[in-house]
Amino acid sequence: MSAASIVTFYLHPKLRKQAEEGRHNFIALICKVLTGAGLSVAFDNDDDIARLRALARPGRGVFLMDRPVNDRSLTMRKTYIFPFWHIEKQAERWDWPVAEIAFDPGLVDDRKAANFCFLWQKRLFDDAVRETRNDGFVYVPLQGRLTVQRSFQHCSPINMIRTILRHDPKRPVMATLHPSEVYGPEDHQALETLMAENDRLYIRTGEPARYLRTCDYIVTQNSGVALQGFFFNKPAILFAKSDFHHIALNVGDIGAQATFGAVMRHTPDYAAYLYWFLQTQAINAGRPDAQDQIARVLRGHGWPV
Repeated sequence: MSAASIVTFYLHPKLRKQAEEGRHNFIALICKVLTGAGLSVAFDNDDDIARLRALARPGRGVFLMDRPVNDRSLTMRKTYIFPFWHIEKQAERWDWPVAEIAFDPGLVDDRKAANFCFLWQKRLFDDAVRETRNDGFVYVPLQGRLTVQRSFQHCSPINMIRTILRHDPKRPVMATLHPSEVYGPEDHQALETLMAENDRLYIRTGEPARYLRTCDYIVTQNSGVALQGFFFNKPAILFAKSDFHHIALNVGDIGAQATFGAVMRHTPDYAAYLYWFLQTQAINAGRPDAQDQIARVLRGHGWPV
C-alpha cells in the first residue's frame, strides 16, 4: 500500500497506547471506516516533532483537538459529552460549521427531543434534574488565563466577573475554578482582589451539577458547563465565541445591559436544542450507525471512504 493511503493518528502517549490496542471506542470506529475503504492506519505522538513528520508525510492525518497541519488533516474533538464527537477541519469550535448554522426548533420532532433529553438527563445527572430550583445566585464556571483577553473573548474572565457584579447588583455570584486548569499567582491575586471588593463573590472548585441544579442562570466565556445547564433549563450568558451559542445570550452580540436585562425572561426550547446540537450535528459514537455517520462526515471533508 502506498504511503499516500496511510492515515496517521497523532495522539498523546497514553491515548496512543489505548488506540493501538483498540481500546478507544471512537478511534476504533474511525479505523474500521478507514480500513473498510481500503486505507490503512498508523499512530504517532502529538508533540512538535510529530507535527513536523505529519507535514512531510504524503498521507492523511487525524489530530485530537489540535489544529490540523495541512489540508490533508482533520481534528477530532469530544462534543462536551461522551459519546458525542466532531471531526472537523478547524480546531477552534466557534469556527465549526455547526456554529454558522441557524437553529430552528420548529424543525425538531418534539417527541424525539423530549425522549433524548430525558435519557441524557438521567445518564448525566441521575435524579438531580428533578430537584431543579432557583436559589437566587449566578453560577460562573471559569476556564483558564483569568487576567487575559483572548481573541475569541469579549473581555478577560476577571472583567467578565466585574461585569456580572455590576449588571446584577443583588444576586451572589458563585464562580468555580476548573479542576484541569493551572492557575498562576496573577490569577489568584486577581480573584482575591475582586473578593475583597465585593462580598457577593464566592470562589469554589468543581461540583457543576450542584450549582446547575440551584442557580438562577449561568455566565461563562464558552465553558461546556453552560451546555450542560440546558439539561436543567437554565439560561446562559456567553462572553466569547462558541459552537453552542444558538440559544444562549451573548454579550458580544447585544451588549451587557441588554443581555443581563433579558436573561431571566429567556426561555428557549432547551430539549429541542440539545437534540439538534448533539444528536443531529455531532457523531454519536454509541449508536449502531456510528460508522455510517463517521463515513458521511469524512466524505464531506473530501476523504475517499
